[in-house]
Amino acid sequence: MTEVLSQDEIDQLLTAINAGETEIETIKPTADTRKIKIYDFKRPDKFSKEQIRTVQIMHETFARLTTTNLSASLRTLAHVHVASVDQLTYEEFIRSIPTPTTLANVSMDPLKGSAILEIDPSITFTIIDRLFGGTGEGAKLARELTDIEHSVMEGIIVRILGNMREAWTQVIDLRPRLSQIETNPQFAQIVPPTEMVVLVTLETKVGDVEGMMNLCIPYITIEPIVSKLSAQYWYSSVRRGATSENFNILKDKLSTVEIPVIAEIGKINLPIREVLALRVGDVIRLHSVRVNDPMSLNVGTKKKFLCKPGTIGKKMAVQITKKLEDVGQDELEELSGEGEDYNG
Repeated sequence: MTEVLSQDEIDQLLTAINAGETEIETIKPTADTRKIKIYDFKRPDKFSKEQIRTVQIMHETFARLTTTNLSASLRTLAHVHVASVDQLTYEEFIRSIPTPTTLANVSMDPLKGSAILEIDPSITFTIIDRLFGGTGEGAKLARELTDIEHSVMEGIIVRILGNMREAWTQVIDLRPRLSQIETNPQFAQIVPPTEMVVLVTLETKVGDVEGMMNLCIPYITIEPIVSKLSAQYWYSSVRRGATSENFNILKDKLSTVEIPVIAEIGKINLPIREVLALRVGDVIRLHSVRVNDPMSLNVGTKKKFLCKPGTIGKKMAVQITKKLEDVGQDELEELSGEGEDYNG
């Protein structure tokens, strides 16, 4: 604690200093250890670090899906990955992209407003060259797209937007839709220049050609779901989807999978020399199998039912008589007849 001097002590100290009996100590300024963070009121931070991280996770999924999609469409190796996720003003984004370029105006239904998907010209003309049967070598062209090229890029962008919908499914049932394609950034004013946006920069490589894709999403567009851009909501929605909606989707998909169903009369093990010696008319005696015994109906490699043979019209058929769960262990062992070999 600092000691407080009385008035008499102060007078004595001043007298001693004037008489030269006491030297005045050099006063050292105290270093300011406070951490100062610069804040630009023209560029307010709309997104927290956690929200930026969630956006990055979402678009890492988008990048993986787009990699697969481009590789299949172009019949060549393609690679897309998230380079950075930043927040800046829309004017800064417009100034950072070349002219002309490929700017897709994307409607973000059910969210209000639009987003911009920008594809670097080198990537655009490489994609077009591959789809037209070329080698996909990068051509440094600085021109607008022709009507045919415009139509081709529409198809590619629509496929890419399908990947975006799947990547956002844990947050919202997004239905992105291509509105139009521009080549001049000045004609793509979807928000005021000072409006904050989140910019997802995707490094893209098609064959040996490298470039950038940029996804620009204004804050006012995703403001209604900003609260969902958190790690807690993200992981809880993943768990919730895995136990309800995704389970039903998986069940529906599995219901259409084909699997072999085999009616098995019986089994026997034979040496290979006897198998090679078989001729038309030979009789193979199956162990422990009688004419009236039920057959085993196998689903895949599992015995699931008992059945008996018959016909429907001119086709052979079997009629299921019992579920295997209803069959006793003794009857099952008798049916399988395991452990007995016939050596002829």
